[in-house]
Amino acid sequence: MEVIKDLPEVFEEFAEQRKNSFLAVKQLKEKGIPIVGAYCTYFPQEIAMAMGAATVGLCSTSDETIPVAERDLPKNLCPLIKSSYGFAITDKCPFFYFSDVVVGETTCDGKKKMYEYMSEFKDVFIMELPNSQREESLKLWKSEIIRFKEYLEKKFDVEITEDQIREAIKVNNAGRRSLKRLYEVMRHDPAPIKGHDLFKVLYGSTFKFDRSAIPAEVDALVDKIEKEYAEGVMQEKKPRILVTGCPIGGATEKVIKAIEENGGIVVTYESCSGAKSIDKLVDEENPDVYDALAQRYLEIGCSVMTPNPNRLELLGRLMDEYQVDGVIEMLLQACHTYGVESRGIRKFVNEERGIPYMSVETDYSQADIGQLNTRIAAFIEML
Repeated sequence: MEVIKDLPEVFEEFAEQRKNSFLAVKQLKEKGIPIVGAYCTYFPQEIAMAMGAATVGLCSTSDETIPVAERDLPKNLCPLIKSSYGFAITDKCPFFYFSDVVVGETTCDGKKKMYEYMSEFKDVFIMELPNSQREESLKLWKSEIIRFKEYLEKKFDVEITEDQIREAIKVNNAGRRSLKRLYEVMRHDPAPIKGHDLFKVLYGSTFKFDRSAIPAEVDALVDKIEKEYAEGVMQEKKPRILVTGCPIGGATEKVIKAIEENGGIVVTYESCSGAKSIDKLVDEENPDVYDALAQRYLEIGCSVMTPNPNRLELLGRLMDEYQVDGVIEMLLQACHTYGVESRGIRKFVNEERGIPYMSVETDYSQADIGQLNTRIAAFIEML
């Protein structure tokens, strides 16, 4: 007989998924399954999945290894880059340690140079990501996806067929549909669950190596949330906040906590940890699988793109669908692309759409929690 777990227990299981995967990645390695590590939402997972590899996100989100990283990297560099490099060079990240290859991408200048240093002690494959979304860019990105496939075939002595890629596309699309269905429960007003609990599932699911298991788990969770909501189990009515900006996770979850401990509720995440990575599916009907993958991934609205209309399109849609009362943008110190683009985001949200906006700049230390609480509490009170 299946034991039905309470929602808080399910949320905590997803929150613990990253730690639980430390042992799982070792077991995969012992079985001879290739491990491909990556740092970015632009990474076309389906190519690695098609050859039976496990894929895992390597972005480190703690200040634990930053002092070591600063021996090689400038102190005034983005904390995400320093943390990623620090965990790599100290071997404190099991995912990095067990990865057979790490896939990098030319998003920002800091990461590009970090990959150069990283390649001194790890196999690193760099994908040339265009910084615009024109037709010429699509051709380049498609050729990079094919080059990546050919690299894997040579490195692991395998053949990756188009049928295998199609199957991987279907598996990943099914996972995206389920996760999208999950975050759409927050359209309810009042919200059915806390935004931090939603985040635990979205973030935790990225550390599930068996992607085909995601839909059943997440769909069961959504059904439970909807059933309890219909029975009157919900959050109290609070100002509804959209979070945008740099990737959130680990240390920067302090921003989510500051919002929800000071009278607000996060109803949607536009950032990489939320809608940005799930919103669009790969076209399963496209006869050219490489074209389908290139189109889907290149459409991601990251601040490295110039111009970046896709981010504004997604932001506008989320603001409408989730009836948001305010937008908070989380900026990492020295993340120049998001830092510079924040002016355009403020203009779009505040001046064009008439929604209150604030940005908070932070890093991976916990020293600014008091200041974050004060500023965010004042913003929510104003709403």
